[in-house]
Amino acid sequence: MHIAQILQFLEQLQQNNNRTWMEMNKSVYQEARHTLLQATEQLIQGIGKFDHDIAVLAPANCIFRINRDIRFTKDKSPYKSNMGAYFAKGGKTGGYAGYYLHLQPNNQSFIAGGIYDPSPEVLKKIRQEIDYNGEKLELIVGDKRFKELFGKLQGESLQRPPKGYEANHPHIDWLKLKSFIAIHPVMDTMVAKPDFIEHTLTLFEALAPLNQFLNAALDDIE
Repeated sequence: MHIAQILQFLEQLQQNNNRTWMEMNKSVYQEARHTLLQATEQLIQGIGKFDHDIAVLAPANCIFRINRDIRFTKDKSPYKSNMGAYFAKGGKTGGYAGYYLHLQPNNQSFIAGGIYDPSPEVLKKIRQEIDYNGEKLELIVGDKRFKELFGKLQGESLQRPPKGYEANHPHIDWLKLKSFIAIHPVMDTMVAKPDFIEHTLTLFEALAPLNQFLNAALDDIE
């Protein structure tokens, strides 16, 4: 199976999001998952060349379950409409900034980096790093190539300055953020190209300085 065929499987799943259909197509799902694991292994090897913390990861510790947590939502569809992998120190649950590949049909795939919804302890440390070294972050996200690939740093933002910071702080817009994410949208046609893995690695390498900045604040977190 080619990576693009993962999108075909997911499109069928979107239209038949129930356990009966999944049971009947279990072998197709397992093939899609195997393809994702293979791609994840390639990406681990590639990222490991410029981010050594990633080189030691196992693919199974990077990919996400396709089952949805339906306990607290009105939508009781049992399966996600996407598949993805997150590459960060300690794996997908390590709590560090990393690199994310999101595969979803109908041109909803994307490549991203940074940290999403960090714990209060982690968020406090990142804000402290921005307070001390915001000029360094400014150079990273203000880089011409970074802006061309990812636009600006994204994330849900507080209405008011976080506790301990003044409204006139030079980096107040970043200090208000509750996530620190850079996103590059990916069309289905790009996923289908034979050099998609290489393309993804190029984008991930451009995200490395952002991740290094965020993770510099977290090295003492267990």
